[in-house]
Amino acid sequence: MAMTASSRTPQGTGSQDSERSPFARLTELLAPYQPAKPLITLSLGEPQHPVPAFVAPVLAKHIGDFGRYPIAKGIEPFRRAASNWLSSRFDLPRPIDPESELLVLNGSREGLFFAAITAARYVGERKGRPAILVPNPFYPAYGAGARAADCETIYLPTTPANGFLPDLDQLDDATLARTVAIFIASPANPQGAVASRGYFGRLKQLADRFGFMILSDECYSEIYTKQAPGSALESAGPDFTNVVAFQSLSKRSNLPGMRVGFAAGDKKFLGLFHELRNVAAPQVPVPLQHVAVAAYSDEAHVEENRRLYRIKFDLADQILGNRYGYVRPAGGFCVWLDVSAHGGDEAATVKLYKEAGVRVVPGSYLARQQPDGSNPGAGYIRLALVADGESTAEALHRLVEILD
Repeated sequence: MAMTASSRTPQGTGSQDSERSPFARLTELLAPYQPAKPLITLSLGEPQHPVPAFVAPVLAKHIGDFGRYPIAKGIEPFRRAASNWLSSRFDLPRPIDPESELLVLNGSREGLFFAAITAARYVGERKGRPAILVPNPFYPAYGAGARAADCETIYLPTTPANGFLPDLDQLDDATLARTVAIFIASPANPQGAVASRGYFGRLKQLADRFGFMILSDECYSEIYTKQAPGSALESAGPDFTNVVAFQSLSKRSNLPGMRVGFAAGDKKFLGLFHELRNVAAPQVPVPLQHVAVAAYSDEAHVEENRRLYRIKFDLADQILGNRYGYVRPAGGFCVWLDVSAHGGDEAATVKLYKEAGVRVVPGSYLARQQPDGSNPGAGYIRLALVADGESTAEALHRLVEILD
């Protein structure tokens, strides 16, 4: 059955739940309880590996640049370094022009939010109420951006049946004709699914046919086990028309607190995007951009980061086995477990916190209710394997002991 509309009926315990942070809801869910064991937090996807050694010297060298306002588009060395990295990392139709096809971001989150607002202005009049398509479950910034853009949010369920990616065959022409943008995450958060080049190519054909933007969230692209994930830019054609990819150093370089990323792709869209961000978005301090130049010029720390995650997924393979529908994800650092046979996602979350001292997040908090009343995240819990290996192993052993 084709997707034709979103549901505005809130799910969960209150009418405002569909608008709220999943982590605020989690805090309220667990507030009445105290963990029986020392707490291990796997709910928040905040990398905890060591900060790269080059960060402090670069900051010290450029400390004086904190004394001036940064330009919104980013300093030229940053844009050149990010462009060079894209060309070396992905099989692009041609190199990204650092002058017109790339902008610095204060982390990818604010970029994704402002991109939704820009898309509604850029695409123009639609055949019906403008809509933004969002995978379900999804990163909360997508939904916040769609609401700020005054667009209808259409949630596309990502389930085992469709490989945890939006099913493009289920999108009807009427919906696509009023779409201003689609958010796509590859590797997906929370399930770790990776879109193929063919998938991105099909999405690009739809975007060109109906005139909407592809906003591709690729911040997990450097965390993978075997095959390096591709980019939507690889299938975007020589002018990258209707495609913008978003990257961040939070996961790649283990720098979540630095808040530096970039957007690259369609230069006409990025021109309008820059105008909006120039007056409304946070600027990126110049010393941090110089750290980013160093980060995008070095792969050794990224390879070490992947090695540490690989060790933790090896532990998950051994400890979880085939329990709870566990499958090692193709990318990212999250584990998506089916606990529907263990009381459901909220009950399992409370039980693990109270009895095992393990903090996870209910899958239903990361998703929204579909028109048929279902929630694609219901019955799942998400674990972010961001702690050290010893803590990760302990948490997984506790999880199995309590749930089994």
